[in-house]
Amino acid sequence: MSKPIVAIVGRPNVGKSTLFNALAGESISIVKDTPGVTRDRIYADCTWLNMNFTLIDTGGIEPDSKDVILSQMREQAQIAIDTADVILFLVDVRQGLVDSDFKVADMLRRSGKPVVLAVNKVDSFQKFGNDVYEFYNLGIGEPFAVSAASRLGIGDLLDEVTKHFRAEQLMEAEDDRPRVAIVGKPNVGKSSIINKITGANRMIVSDIAGTTRDAVDTEVVFDGTEYVFIDTAGLRRKSRIKEDLERYSIIRTVAAVERADVVVLVIDAVEGVTEQDAKIAGIAHDRGKGIIIAVNKWDAIEKNDKTIYEYTKKVQDVLSFMQYAEILFISAVTGQRLSKLFELIDVVRQNQNLRVATGVLNEIMTEAVALQQPPSDKGKRLKLFYMTQVAVKPPTFVIFVNDKELAHFSYIRYLENRIRETFGFKGTALKFLIRERSGKEQ
Repeated sequence: MSKPIVAIVGRPNVGKSTLFNALAGESISIVKDTPGVTRDRIYADCTWLNMNFTLIDTGGIEPDSKDVILSQMREQAQIAIDTADVILFLVDVRQGLVDSDFKVADMLRRSGKPVVLAVNKVDSFQKFGNDVYEFYNLGIGEPFAVSAASRLGIGDLLDEVTKHFRAEQLMEAEDDRPRVAIVGKPNVGKSSIINKITGANRMIVSDIAGTTRDAVDTEVVFDGTEYVFIDTAGLRRKSRIKEDLERYSIIRTVAAVERADVVVLVIDAVEGVTEQDAKIAGIAHDRGKGIIIAVNKWDAIEKNDKTIYEYTKKVQDVLSFMQYAEILFISAVTGQRLSKLFELIDVVRQNQNLRVATGVLNEIMTEAVALQQPPSDKGKRLKLFYMTQVAVKPPTFVIFVNDKELAHFSYIRYLENRIRETFGFKGTALKFLIRERSGKEQ
C-alpha cells in the first residue's frame, strides 16, 4: 500500500513550518521522526479521518533577493510536482497577492496535479474574510482560509486535501509484483545498477505509464518473475547548495520508499558508509520495509580474504539499528552479483510475509523466559502471558504482559533475537506491540 504524499509549497514567512507542525501535531496525527532526521524534520506521517498520508515540507527558502526567492520557489514547486500526489499551496492573507505567487500558481496549474490553496494567518474571518477572496485571482480554485498558529480551518483544509486521494491509494494495491526502490546518496551508482539490470540477460523492459512521479518506474522480468524498480536517481539537481540537494534527495527517498516492498540501499564501497546513508536507511527501517544493503563499486576495492568481513562489520557498526539487513557486494560496471540481487529480493519478500503460529511463538517465549528472567522493578517482576503475530509487511507481534512499564526495550530486543534465531527474518524489521491484560496499548 502506498500512502499518498502531500507537499507544502509557499513563499518565506507565510507559515509553512507552523502549518506543517499543526498538521503533524498530536491533535491530528501520529508523528514519528526517523533516526537521524530530527535536526530538520522534512516529513511526517499524518492521519485524518482514518486516512494516512505523508506530509512533506519542501521549505527552506532564504530571502536574499526577489529573484532568488522566485527561483527557489520554482524549485520547490518542481519538487512538489515531481513527488506529491496533492500540493498544498500556502499564501499569506496579510501580505496579499505578490508576483511570485502568480508565477508559482501558473507552474502548479500546468502540472495537472491536484492543488489545494490555503490562505494563512486568517485569525479573524470578520477582519480578513474579504481579503481571502482576492486569491481567487490565482486561478487555482477556492481559497481555504486557515490560521496555522491558532489551528483554525485546519479540518476543512484536510477534508479538501483528502478528497484528492485516489481510491487505490487508500486500499491494498491489486498489483502484487514486487516493488523495489533503489535508494542512496547522489552518485553512488543507482542509475548504473538499473541500466545494467535492464540491459542484461535480454530481460524484457518497458516503461510503466502513470503520473510524473512514476515516470522512472521500470518493469523488469527476471527468470519469469516481474519486478517493478523505482529509481530515485532521476532527480533534477539544479541546486548548488548541499543542504538543498540533501533535502531533495531525502524527499525523493521518502516518496520511493512509501511505494516499495523492498528497499535496496546503495552504498559507495570506495567512500564507505556515511551519516547520510544512515539517514536514508532510517527512512526504510522506520517504515518497516524489507532492506538490502548493496555495496556498489566493489570492483574498485583492493581485497584480501578478510575484506568482506571487515567491510560488513563497518556497515553494521554505522547501521547498528538494522543488523537484520542483508548485505550484498556488487559492481554495476561489471555486473558482479547483480543476479544474486533478485534472489535476495525474493527471500526478503518471503520474510516480510512470513507468519508464525501462535503456539510456536509461545514455545519460543517460554524458553526465552526460562533462560533469562524478565526484568523487575521495586519487587514487581514483568510477566509475559502470551504472544501472537497480528500482521505482516512488517511482521508485527503483540505481547500481553502484566505491566508494560516493566517491558524494557532491552528485553524485547532479547525476545526479538530469539525469534530471529529460529526463523531468520533476514532483511526485514520486526515490530512489537506491548499490551497489558487490561487491554491498554503501547
